[in-house]
Amino acid sequence: MLIIFGILIILASVLLGFFVLIQNPKGGGLSGALGGVGNQVIGVRQTTDVLEKGTWILAVIIAVLCLTAPFFIGKTSKAQTIAPSAVEKASAGQPVPTAPVPPAQPAPQPTK
Repeated sequence: MLIIFGILIILASVLLGFFVLIQNPKGGGLSGALGGVGNQVIGVRQTTDVLEKGTWILAVIIAVLCLTAPFFIGKTSKAQTIAPSAVEKASAGQPVPTAPVPPAQPAPQPTK
């Protein structure tokens, strides 16, 4: 499920970037690049309205997807399935197993 959310977020982000890049902050944008053709076919005012609404809609979609994705993460993660470390056991008050110490070997006797 998280893969679907990731794909949707990436797709919406790319579209949002496209919408932002084709807009001109001074009002020209796509309508200015098309010249008279844009004015005759879809109109200058309507082009900027569609781009602005699309920008807001995509931004809201990305925000909603990012906020709802954590609800689909499973409760058990890989970190919880691994056995606790010695530090975690000690902090929880559990006895920490120690490695057995090999018996000391006697020092070799000097030969005469």
